[in-house]
Amino acid sequence: MATIYEVSKLAGVSLATVSRVMNNNTPVKESTRRKVLDAMAQLDYRPNSIAQSLASNRSNSIGVLVSELHGPFYGAMLTGIEAEFRAAGKHVIITAGHSDLATEQDGIEFLKSRNCDALILHVEAVSDDYLLALAAEETPFVLLNRHIPAIADRCISLNNELGGYLATRHLLQQGHRKIAYIAGPMWKTDARDRYHGHQRALAEYQLTADPALFFEGDFRETGGSKGLESLLKTGKTFSALVCANDEMASGAITAARELGLNIPQQLSVMGYDNVNFAYYTYPKLSTIDYPISAMGQMAARWVLREVYQYDGNEVQQVFEPALISRDSVLAV
Repeated sequence: MATIYEVSKLAGVSLATVSRVMNNNTPVKESTRRKVLDAMAQLDYRPNSIAQSLASNRSNSIGVLVSELHGPFYGAMLTGIEAEFRAAGKHVIITAGHSDLATEQDGIEFLKSRNCDALILHVEAVSDDYLLALAAEETPFVLLNRHIPAIADRCISLNNELGGYLATRHLLQQGHRKIAYIAGPMWKTDARDRYHGHQRALAEYQLTADPALFFEGDFRETGGSKGLESLLKTGKTFSALVCANDEMASGAITAARELGLNIPQQLSVMGYDNVNFAYYTYPKLSTIDYPISAMGQMAARWVLREVYQYDGNEVQQVFEPALISRDSVLAV
């Protein structure tokens, strides 16, 4: 079995430098860090994680709290986070808050009790004041998909209002004027922001949102199917439907097919998120790209830079959505 002395010799650096690279407790030049990591790889050197934690006073683990553990959206987020930390030799502890105040607070306290070096939080129910108080404590954290001006340097977010605008504008540009909308739970900031973007796009065409063509869903397939059925029962005509996420769009398309409606010939459908299945629906779903995997990677890079002093980790904090035009929208 290789030793730290052999790593030091092969990398051409001191034992102290090898220790600093392994423990991430003081800054090291990126070129030097790479030499040490390459030497460790060549020698198949594996430091004792317990001894390493004791020496550095760090657990080398990061706590991640997300709203749910199921579904393609959170899967992509967690994949981006885990891949970045795995490459850096860190471990991830994951729990879910289920968009519930008490559960989110319990999840945060649980992760703190596990001596995590930092937290990545995708939380919706806890208040800004709670998070501001948390920022005053010792455990560093970064927020995903949430922006609080007072701690903007800890926030990695998407311009959801712009995404909602782009979705509806695309339909308007294709000639649609009677557009129905299935929202996410409107107590959630991202759901409200997307709907506000929808309203802004309509206003540019001198249109206003018809309350009868609005349904508040749940960001799940069932919300999309129930939403479409409810909208059709109003007797109001509409040629296009915006769904505030791809899962609801998928549910709406399934319900439309069961009701004998052809997509997009009789109803154009827009989604939001661009999750992996959006390309494989029939027809392929037009949607708004939400780069959640890249945002997860950025949250991990924030931790590596701010907590472990990794050099060269540029962190993008505000992401822009993009229109993905596929086959579920037809010009009229």
